[in-house]
Amino acid sequence: MTADLDQLAALLDDRARADAMSGVVSVDLDGEVVLAAAYGLADRAHGIPNTAGTRFGMASASKAFTALAVMSLVEDGTLRLDTPVRGILGGDLTAIDDRVTVEHLLSHTSGIGDYLDEEADWEVDDYVLTVPVHELAATEAFVRAVDGHAQKSAPGERFAYNNGGYIVLAIVAERASGMPFHDLVATRVFAPAGLGATGYLRLDELPGDAALGYVYADPASLRTNVLHLPVRGNGDGGAFTTAADLSRLWRALADGAVLPRATVAEMWRPREDVPSEGLRYGLGFWLDREGPGVVLEGYDAGVSIRSRFDPETRATVTIVSNTSEGAWGVVRAFRDHLAG
Repeated sequence: MTADLDQLAALLDDRARADAMSGVVSVDLDGEVVLAAAYGLADRAHGIPNTAGTRFGMASASKAFTALAVMSLVEDGTLRLDTPVRGILGGDLTAIDDRVTVEHLLSHTSGIGDYLDEEADWEVDDYVLTVPVHELAATEAFVRAVDGHAQKSAPGERFAYNNGGYIVLAIVAERASGMPFHDLVATRVFAPAGLGATGYLRLDELPGDAALGYVYADPASLRTNVLHLPVRGNGDGGAFTTAADLSRLWRALADGAVLPRATVAEMWRPREDVPSEGLRYGLGFWLDREGPGVVLEGYDAGVSIRSRFDPETRATVTIVSNTSEGAWGVVRAFRDHLAG
């Protein structure tokens, strides 16, 4: 196994260098580092390089944190998977069908309209938010952003990846628990998993160990993603983390440190086959189409990331970039390796 991972690490490192990637590639076996290589700049204007410990935006990869926090509320009886969310939303978001449940939202089968519709014709570097980004810091502020989108299909009818659904989950979790969403995730997920470097950082006040997200791959471009994304991430994405913390997360989940192992197994149980992605989906996590791997993936302006954990070998591979497209060449090399 170690020899295989050494070979994989060399392959991914070569591809990252050939692509002039900006970011980090990390390979480890049950926490033992095989590769932790950094490339490019965290801050182009000031020439600050990325390091293995740099914190990167996660985009949709942090939907897993929302799912885990929600499932912790299911565990303690605050919510059920079959809880209709209408009773918690009250008079808000009235376009959401009364039959939509927590499980529908977790599994992207709610059929609700999406404020960032993955099936619409827009590019990752477009300015797509209809609410001023500086206003999107607290969870309740997102009610206005996700409101007014008509139901697209019946609950449970089909899988349709839905960003707004995870914002709705954050609203539901916050209201049901009585705890601000960011605090809920910090208490129920980050703390028990030991994720000391992970959090929902504001884009307009990033600390020195966090990479700026660049919209364009051209290293001469200084255009960051600060006007493309909510100023602070929420239920559908936007947390920051390190490759090492992602490895800790995977192992903490496998070991039952965040939720009982049986609950994690239920979240990692394939529910939907998604041929367009070459993956399946559980609750908050992507899964190999064929194979044991569990996957987190994010793609947004200034962010591209994939992290895969093999629960059989406990090997983790994380590829993260602070550009919109930077990770994908290395990700393709990794997928080819798995398929080959």
